[in-house]
Amino acid sequence: MCFKNLPIEFDSEGRARLREGVGDPYGLNDGDRRRSYTKVAVLERDPVQEGPRVRDWMIDPVTRVAGALAVHTKLDLEKREAVEGHSMAMLFRGYELILQGRDPRDAIDISSRACGVCGGVHSTVSSLAIEQAFGITPPPMGTIVRNLGEVAEMLYDHPLHLGLLAGPDYSSALVEVTNPELVVEARRTPAPNAATHGYQTIGDIMDAMNPLTGEYYVEALGITRLGREMCQLMYGKYPHPSTLVPGGVMTTLSTSTFNEFYNRLMKYVDYSKKLVGIWDDVIDFFLDQNPDYARVGDRPINLIQTGIWDQPEVYDGTYENASAWGDARWSTPGIIINGELLTTRLHDINMGIEEFVEHSFYEDYATDENMKFPQDSLGNPLSPYHAWNKQTIPKPTGRNFKEKYSWSTAPRWDRMTLETGTYGRMWTTALAQKHPTNDFYEATGDGIRILMPEATLPETEMFWKVPGRLNALERNRGRAYATAWTTAVGLGILLQAFDYWRRGETKTHTKFTIPKDERLGAGFWEAGRGYLTHHLHMDKGKLVNYQINTPSTWNASPRDPFGGLGPYEEAIIGTPILESVGDDDVKGIDVLRSIRSFDPCMPCTTHIDTGKGVITRELNSCSCTLD
Repeated sequence: MCFKNLPIEFDSEGRARLREGVGDPYGLNDGDRRRSYTKVAVLERDPVQEGPRVRDWMIDPVTRVAGALAVHTKLDLEKREAVEGHSMAMLFRGYELILQGRDPRDAIDISSRACGVCGGVHSTVSSLAIEQAFGITPPPMGTIVRNLGEVAEMLYDHPLHLGLLAGPDYSSALVEVTNPELVVEARRTPAPNAATHGYQTIGDIMDAMNPLTGEYYVEALGITRLGREMCQLMYGKYPHPSTLVPGGVMTTLSTSTFNEFYNRLMKYVDYSKKLVGIWDDVIDFFLDQNPDYARVGDRPINLIQTGIWDQPEVYDGTYENASAWGDARWSTPGIIINGELLTTRLHDINMGIEEFVEHSFYEDYATDENMKFPQDSLGNPLSPYHAWNKQTIPKPTGRNFKEKYSWSTAPRWDRMTLETGTYGRMWTTALAQKHPTNDFYEATGDGIRILMPEATLPETEMFWKVPGRLNALERNRGRAYATAWTTAVGLGILLQAFDYWRRGETKTHTKFTIPKDERLGAGFWEAGRGYLTHHLHMDKGKLVNYQINTPSTWNASPRDPFGGLGPYEEAIIGTPILESVGDDDVKGIDVLRSIRSFDPCMPCTTHIDTGKGVITRELNSCSCTLD
């Protein structure tokens, strides 16, 4: 039994059904369903009770692309912590409306433009959704090439965040402004992993993280180019691939294609060894200096992942077999609640998904008349708030935290607030222990053991241990280890490619015709930041409805109808103010560290309303210097 809040039960043969005797199984007014498991927070504070040292802060924008995220909080300078949090997606994109009435194949190219950082994953998940609706299966090499393209995209994405976006938050240039005593201590603290990464002290690492000039920062910029080159080898071009199609890829391959990919992948073998050492040293230093850094961005260990990297012998693209091919992935799908793995079945994950718009700039779409699909093709019950029933109806209004304040919807699973991320991928894989047998990594139940072969640096075994807390530092640590793990996955998949190539199984796509009858499709995949799904409904050869659910939709979501906060909001509230400066000089850096640890942003201009005027700095370094 994996559902606690939705009235879904399973019969003796494992078939799902709605529990009998529940009058309105998907109603929103059941007080018993209000959160008992979410982070304790004051949702509506009484201004009369706020002391003179409570300061209102607005960070607008915290951007990925084009300034689409803003965060509001209140800092209690007496208690030295953030006491309120609202996450606001500030931009309406409209891709779901653009796709209505189009040829389904258009979705691959159009949805790719939803993001310039991770366009490949949108093209891929769109092709998965379409091939499910069309009823076609890619040949093994088509699946393998798709996998390698997504290995490359992750290897571009993770170093980008750690080096250019998160890293500067821990650089000497910034920490000297907020906590100068830490920099002094860092300069006399030896770096335990100096033999691997080459920095003799923690202070040397923090200097290397300085934006624009630091050695680590500049190296990260170069390594992202390497990842893009690998994407281009598999996808023709990047960030918006031109070769992905339903049923595989249209890439022209040769032996040199795989050899060039291998040569670049081996550079990540060395780079990931250094990356893990750098972040282990920095994170352990901060925790040693002040254990309260473990409270920065802390929230319950509630995660949702859809898995990525299919096994060519198992994946057939059908919805009927989704739980089987999902469990066979190199990265296992899963739901984790309070640190415990609840399910890995994609059918269970899909069944429990709902999107709410109570606090979003949209009309409520869930009515009896609009509920076109009360069940999936297997007879599993679906909510009127499920993606196959969802309609995108924009309703822009003024911002009001008690009503509507964000363009993001509030996705929930079993009506719970769940986070997603690259660290979540490792978490579900570690606990499930279902991944393919290979020579490069092993899930142990409490972590993932990774074997990086010898390249320029010697062979190295590393172990990512499932952490006891989910906070800003562990998100960044997890992302560093995920770079090594993704490299290990890439090595395993590349060996598959060589094997199929030697056997002459080089076909990369399956021919198809566009069906004219009514069809549903769902693509389950992951972006660098985690969970990614595309759901479609087509009829007469055209898209009737198309719904996109991204990692940032989950993580940046506003409150839901039951009072549950979004993950960013949970992470902000209770984050301590650990700066050693006076009230007038507080920058709120730990709030920013909390948000940036989710990887929501690109290099940006940040405006911060501190209640004492507006601080504005225009930078090309992800707003990492706030003095």
